[in-house]
Amino acid sequence: MDTGTASEATTATGSQHVVVLGAGPAGLTAAWRLSRDDVAVEVLEADPRKVGGISRTEEYKGFRFDIGGHRFFSKSPEVEKLWRDILPPTEWLSVRRMSRIYYRRRFFDYPIKAVDTLRKLGVGTSVLCVLSYLRARAFPRREVRNFEDWIVNNFGLRLYRIFFKTYTEKVWGRPCTEISADWAAQRIKGLSLLSAVRHALPRRQRAGSAVIKTLIEVFAYPRQGPGQMWEHAAEQIRSAGGAVTLGTRVVEVHHAGDRVTHVVAEDAAGRREVAGTDFIATLPLRELVSAMRPAAPPHVREAAAALDYRDYLTVVLVVDRPDVFPDNWIYIHEPEVLLGRIQNYKNWSPDMVPDSSQTALGLEYFTTEGDVHLWEQDDEALIRLGIRECAQIGLVDPAEVQDATVVRMPKAYPVYDDSYAMNVGVIRGWLDAVATNLQTVGRNGMHKYNNQDHSMMSALLAARNLLGEDWDPWKVNTDAEYHEEVVAGADQAGRRIPGRAAPVPHRS
Repeated sequence: MDTGTASEATTATGSQHVVVLGAGPAGLTAAWRLSRDDVAVEVLEADPRKVGGISRTEEYKGFRFDIGGHRFFSKSPEVEKLWRDILPPTEWLSVRRMSRIYYRRRFFDYPIKAVDTLRKLGVGTSVLCVLSYLRARAFPRREVRNFEDWIVNNFGLRLYRIFFKTYTEKVWGRPCTEISADWAAQRIKGLSLLSAVRHALPRRQRAGSAVIKTLIEVFAYPRQGPGQMWEHAAEQIRSAGGAVTLGTRVVEVHHAGDRVTHVVAEDAAGRREVAGTDFIATLPLRELVSAMRPAAPPHVREAAAALDYRDYLTVVLVVDRPDVFPDNWIYIHEPEVLLGRIQNYKNWSPDMVPDSSQTALGLEYFTTEGDVHLWEQDDEALIRLGIRECAQIGLVDPAEVQDATVVRMPKAYPVYDDSYAMNVGVIRGWLDAVATNLQTVGRNGMHKYNNQDHSMMSALLAARNLLGEDWDPWKVNTDAEYHEEVVAGADQAGRRIPGRAAPVPHRS
């Protein structure tokens, strides 16, 4: 496919062909942006059915559901404009957020409300929590090495045990002491017990305080789920002359000198070579390194093999009741159940259910491929588990469950352990030397637990680089999905909000 001289980044022959590995938010954003400038793009996606990656919308007998809940809210006007350029205004809803925490057989408002928390924890426990926080502020842990250290310093030991420890260990499947402090600094930076309480005060008493993204009360949402937007993006890429091919897994990435020459893709018909002038990869870094031909040096392969991922599955229950609970989602901090979070898709959009007299609940379990207790269980066993735990919490009578299904999502969350940053650095250094025409973007492509908007911004910057500009996608901030504070002028750990990333010199 030859589109002529689309940018300063064209080859000597005047043609540019960009191959994008993966059709999730990052891959489709890059392809969409390039296609609008008449750059030839080809997107290769392993999933045989849908685009969108973890942001796709699944469908079962007319019920639509997320792979996790995906709020559309960004501090970047450019990203918000892009969402609306892709999906018409008539297809967007404004959703009022409601979420709670389930702990000790009680539901706590989240974001926290002082009176609600005090009443449900009890005066004695609440006083102890405040004293624990004051002690942590007076005598902080000086060497902050892990998630526990960071949270205790900002919330106190008692609140850490109540509202952080159990849920976090469900998500990651390991003790909080084995999770890097980077995770807390990235995901909940700027928030402490004091700032959370300040946010709970009436607006007039907190005027001028920072905006905390997680505590936003209203967010945008596509009428038929997030996958609706990515399906529109794929259609627009194709309409512009690009290709988005499903059921096509990239199994080899060939490089020579300092450039990638082509990839080998495998589909139902066999294997084929796909050449390009430039490549944008959203594959998990571990898979990308494994696919490189010639193979990476041993130390790079070891670094890639050491990167870990957390997988995820959803048990969807169709409940014969028009209203089960008012929340969009509920965090399950109760250690007596394996369940981590519950989504109520109907409360995100009424169009997510075909029959208003029924409700679809998404029971989210965090697991690891090969885990015999969850991942390896057959669907019927998982459905029985979901029904039993939902009844144990007191949300659903098992007799109300009319139907159910299970969806698995491998490599949903890149793990932040003690060595992840060092391993990613080793991989980046090698790729910079041998693959100068390859950019990695998105959550798994950068081994960053990006929000959707941050994944998109990293991809936009990668696309701009191929249009003659010069940006560093790794500067895009990866701040909190559900605790986030906008701090004017802040650039913690070299990260920036996705409104603008700093230009960097061209690589030689």
